[in-house]
Amino acid sequence: MITARAAATFEPVGRSVAAARTFVRDTLQGWGLTDIVDDAVVLTSELVTNAVVHAGTTADVVCIRADTGVRVEVADRYPEREVPLQSNGGHHFGHPDREGGRGLLLCAALAARWGVEYTATHKQVWFQLDFPDRPAGTRAAGPALPSSALPIADSRVRVGVVQVDSGGLISAWNDDAQELFGYQPEQIIGKPLTDLAAWPHTPGTGTGVAEALLLSRWEGSYGIRGADGRVSPVYASHLRIRDAEGEPSTVCLLVRDRERAVLQSPMRGANVDTAETAERGPAADAFEVFIGSPAPDDLDGLLQRTVERARDMLDGDAAYLLLATDDETELEVRASTGLPSARQRFARVPVEAGTGRYGSARMPAVHEDLSAVPGAVPLLVNTGMRSVVTVPLKVEGRLTGSLGVAAESPARYSNEEALRLQFAADRIALAVERARLTELERLRRGSLSFLVEASDLLAGTLDRDQTLALMAQMTVPTLASWCAVYTVADQASEPELSYVLHEDEDRIDGLKALLMKIDPPEQVPTGGARSWSGPYDAAHAAALRTSLRSLSLGDSARPSSGPGASLATASAVGGETVVLPLVARNRVIGMLILGKPTDEHFRQENLELAEDLSRRAALALDNARLYSERTAISQSLQRSLLPPEQPEVPGVEVEVIYRAAGEGNEVGGDFYDLFPIRDGAYGFAIGDVCGTGPEAAAVTGLARHALRLLAREGFGGPAVLERLNAAILDEGARSRFLTLLYGELWPQHDGSAVLKVVCAGHPLPLRLRQDGSVEAAAEPQPLLGVMEDLELYEQTVTLDPGDVLLCVTDGVTERREGTRMLGDDGLIDVLTTCTGLTAGAVAARVLRAVERFAAEPPSDDMAILAMRVPEPEPADA
Repeated sequence: MITARAAATFEPVGRSVAAARTFVRDTLQGWGLTDIVDDAVVLTSELVTNAVVHAGTTADVVCIRADTGVRVEVADRYPEREVPLQSNGGHHFGHPDREGGRGLLLCAALAARWGVEYTATHKQVWFQLDFPDRPAGTRAAGPALPSSALPIADSRVRVGVVQVDSGGLISAWNDDAQELFGYQPEQIIGKPLTDLAAWPHTPGTGTGVAEALLLSRWEGSYGIRGADGRVSPVYASHLRIRDAEGEPSTVCLLVRDRERAVLQSPMRGANVDTAETAERGPAADAFEVFIGSPAPDDLDGLLQRTVERARDMLDGDAAYLLLATDDETELEVRASTGLPSARQRFARVPVEAGTGRYGSARMPAVHEDLSAVPGAVPLLVNTGMRSVVTVPLKVEGRLTGSLGVAAESPARYSNEEALRLQFAADRIALAVERARLTELERLRRGSLSFLVEASDLLAGTLDRDQTLALMAQMTVPTLASWCAVYTVADQASEPELSYVLHEDEDRIDGLKALLMKIDPPEQVPTGGARSWSGPYDAAHAAALRTSLRSLSLGDSARPSSGPGASLATASAVGGETVVLPLVARNRVIGMLILGKPTDEHFRQENLELAEDLSRRAALALDNARLYSERTAISQSLQRSLLPPEQPEVPGVEVEVIYRAAGEGNEVGGDFYDLFPIRDGAYGFAIGDVCGTGPEAAAVTGLARHALRLLAREGFGGPAVLERLNAAILDEGARSRFLTLLYGELWPQHDGSAVLKVVCAGHPLPLRLRQDGSVEAAAEPQPLLGVMEDLELYEQTVTLDPGDVLLCVTDGVTERREGTRMLGDDGLIDVLTTCTGLTAGAVAARVLRAVERFAAEPPSDDMAILAMRVPEPEPADA
């Protein structure tokens, strides 16, 4: 029968493995199943690793407690994965060090039962761990030992049971106590136990029997003076109880000291027998001595068990442990018990000065009543704790942390408890520091890896919007639960909210709406993270107004959405929120906002990492801004070199296709133009400047504007090109060679068109007749920009209805793939297939042939100009 169930889902990222281990450990410990926690964590770790790391899918982990044991199920979304086969000879998993199958090998070795189940979309591996076969109520058990290793006692072990009332007077005395110490009940009842205690101390502390009788639990050694005057060393276990009337008393169980094994708790580290300590040897771990079991591998587990042991040792209601930051100016909450840990975790308080300082961090301190000194221990404000004892953790005289135990009643602790706690803190300080340094090194390595990856990603784009998205996606959820980026156009502009991201996509719209309603944070150019309470205050005010409004409307008129959305947004931004300035080239260009959900704080290491990231992101964002501005200027200038809108030529179809080579280029070395000269006459040109890029584009602009100006001044084709040649030569070192096909077009009343063309070094224009024949429509002449004295002439071409004139640049004819080239012959072959097509269809077919000729994209500028005289429409019958 199932008695409890817990489930969680983990994303396909490496850190999910540790999160799954923590989930299983916390679940089983919460169920009181500490005996099987380690095996369950090991198996879960392997199976979740298979799912999220190797299979790359999410992992669903389910813990089920039944009457006989615990079943853990791990499901992934990769049902096609290979499963080791079984045979009569058993399981064949291969070598244990092999990458695959190791989790199943461990299941076979550790689990009572295990198996694999498939569905169409999931694969589930499960294992079951049975409860240990021990008597009910057992808290600890030792292995079976040979007789020679058992502790020595008398043939009859006598356990004296002595009850002491609230005044310290003996109220009960059993027969074994009479045999052990020689007093009759009537001789001893009513007398103080302290009158008999002749050995009033516990090794390692100064606590006497009188103080021990007031503790809820106590265990240790002292002496009892018998009726014969001799002192008998005893080992005692005290338990503080309350009778039916509410009166407290203490029950003391006493045995001879040499028979202490009868009462001694095996897990207590403070009273470990000297023989046992010697047997462990000098290498015994200091934490093990204090905690009573081996130290956990991870720092968080170590600290958590430390505070729990400290609380139990002093019978407190709560305990906490803080670790010092690197500069020892602040303490950071790392573990607590009996306190709202989620709210306090990673909270920081200054050590020496400032509001809410932790003034007692460097020395042991006892606060008998915190209500008399409000704020003395900031961590305990509004927790109901009244008294507290705190001690420092020091390594080689350097403050590394602080350990505190608190109680809800005042005056619970004295200097005696402070000394006991300090004694324990001294034993574990070195172990804690070693674990802290190990974690810090691991975090630093991870931070370096994170920053390298972030730098690569940011350097890989010059797009502003993509840079903003990368900034947010790198911080959420790695460093924060939500993120917002404000940008500043110039020093006189107000910050503008440019990007918002939350780890829960359903919260993004509400968060963005909230941030749009409030004033942005103040621009501060100084580095470092600073707190910002704006989102928290606004969200909670909005949630309060929504709640009051919904209550005042009543159930019948309550809005359908209710206060849920406002409360969800308030919860999302209810934790710590920090502002990091984005400074590049000594100018604030924006702000990076990082936030946590309700009552959560940032780790100091994460804030330092966020500061490093903000500096890199600011430079990347500014580079993207500069690139965008310069690209916009370049494109604007390039567009100014392109012809304006193409004019309509009566009786002639005209189609132009233009492609400039190079990323971001709109104009290259190739150019075209079509413009009206005077009534009934149109000029057209297609040319190619030597080279590509901005230099070639400059000559392009010169040629296009000169052609228009000279043609409209009434010059004929040869005169226009001769003057353009002179202008190019005047450019000197900036001049470029130029091939140019220039012509004038006169549409005729009979449906034909007359053209006068000059081909100066340019690929010859091709004329496609209605019968599918193709011929050159001009003769080659010298190119421009080489010789000063040119003698050019123009040729007349008549296009009949249905004829096509195709003009291209060498980017078309010189299209290559390896040693092959399209060439003039290839272009003619394409053009012969275009009979009957419109000018647009002819240009498109030529372009398609050029693109398909080679797999690589074209590397040269390309222009295609097609002119066609349409056939007359058939007369109506």
